[in-house]
Amino acid sequence: QVQLVESGGGLVQAGGSLRLSCAASGSFSSIGRMGWFRQAPGKQRELVALITSGGVTNYADSTKGRFTISRDNAKNTVYLQMNSLKPEDTATYYCNAVGTVVGGSGVPLDYNYWGQGTQVTVSS
Repeated sequence: QVQLVESGGGLVQAGGSLRLSCAASGSFSSIGRMGWFRQAPGKQRELVALITSGGVTNYADSTKGRFTISRDNAKNTVYLQMNSLKPEDTATYYCNAVGTVVGGSGVPLDYNYWGQGTQVTVSS
């Protein structure tokens, strides 16, 4: 099993910056793709950014050029540097990771895991 613990959310003025962190822990063989999603009140959860274990990144159009996703594979940690924040970035941000777990049968299986969420509020 994989536990994801996020940190770094908070309140910031428009134009400011925040850095989110998410550390994976537990019993797993490896952590593959990691990423961030967000959900604003009354809206569906949406992709913010993804990063593979090899460092290939993918961003939502709304975050390109302002947000940067990175990871430290040795620490099983993913980061999201958010610059030039806008009020519309206000949401609960969720860490996501694909973890490979070897079950009792000895077969490795991939599972999708979510963090508990961290609130980001951008004031105008």
